[in-house]
Amino acid sequence: MLLLLNRHALAAEQDPVLYPDDSRRPLLSKGKRVQRRMSRRLYVLGLAPSRVWSSPWKRAWQTAGILLEESGLAKTDRIACEALAGPPDLGALAEAIGVVGPGQRIAVVGHEPWMSSLAALLLTGSGSGLSIDFPKSGIMGIETDGLEPGEGTLRFFFRP
Repeated sequence: MLLLLNRHALAAEQDPVLYPDDSRRPLLSKGKRVQRRMSRRLYVLGLAPSRVWSSPWKRAWQTAGILLEESGLAKTDRIACEALAGPPDLGALAEAIGVVGPGQRIAVVGHEPWMSSLAALLLTGSGSGLSIDFPKSGIMGIETDGLEPGEGTLRFFFRP
């Protein structure tokens, strides 16, 4: 499978007055524009996912919605995944995603520093085995037979 790791787009700044619950911070207009461009790039290159799992936090959920729209997918192809709202847990992520056939493309949308740690874990076997500057709206493609530590191969890393 080709696993697409997508960091959420540019969101509102942390503000305990406006957003006492950090999980409720929305995307900014600029973030939406950049994410739309990045998602369109996947589609044009024939790399659009068939399903999208997302952290339920608002900024990731909105990012996943843009990825769906630009990929021509239905809203039902976006699935909330609590495992993407915290440090990487391959077991929990694999359970949430279920069986994925060879040649399929799926996307996961989440947050830093967890997306970098997830990428490092899949590529090196250790969540701290690789230092990655994973920008907002960045999309990394990792080829893997399953969600096992160190079993992934980097195919691309698109940065806005």
